[in-house]
Amino acid sequence: MDEQRAVAPDRAGSQGRATGGQVEGIREPVSRQLHQVLRRAVLEHTEAERRATFPAVLHVGTPGGTQAVYAAQPSPEDGLVDQSLRTDVVAALLARVAAQPTPLVWLTRPGELCLQDVDAAWLAAARAAGAEAGRPLPMVVVTRRGWWDPRSDAGRTWRRLRARGSR
Repeated sequence: MDEQRAVAPDRAGSQGRATGGQVEGIREPVSRQLHQVLRRAVLEHTEAERRATFPAVLHVGTPGGTQAVYAAQPSPEDGLVDQSLRTDVVAALLARVAAQPTPLVWLTRPGELCLQDVDAAWLAAARAAGAEAGRPLPMVVVTRRGWWDPRSDAGRTWRRLRARGSR
């Protein structure tokens, strides 16, 4: 089987962050429906992004469905993006897909499925925007190899991900 479990502990070495005795983020076991949605996010990313190096992109919505997108690493001439602006961006993207009952935030980027600065910055913004909206807002990092939730450490990787039915 091409699917594997990804294990990438956070900097403290824990298996997720606890708040009030409850781990934030996506918890194992991942439901079949959520697994399919996240697999689709990875598949869309691998099919759409062919370059070896590319900027991170933030998506809000549903993979394969309605989604709003933002260049998460703007060019230097556009200036720096601070935490307040990142939170406003996530809130604006969330407003664009407001009709969806359970939107997802995913950050597509190159590299390995381990915590990077861009992940932490956008995770903080997603948490703040979700709190402002009064709704849970799950966020995952997506690369060509899989997906990973930096809050709970849940994730999946694939060696060779293919669209269903193609051989």
